[in-house]
Amino acid sequence: MLNYDKIYPEYGFAKHKGYGTKEHIAAIKKYGLCPIHRHSFTKNFI
Repeated sequence: MLNYDKIYPEYGFAKHKGYGTKEHIAAIKKYGLCPIHRHSFTKNFI
């Protein structure tokens, strides 16, 4: 996740390691999905 954080810093992957924290979900809502997001996970809030 640290490498992905360098590529997609707006999602904060280094801080939450990909878990659905409030901050991460807010970033997805603001910036949309990036190629590494699991669509099965995000269908619950997008």
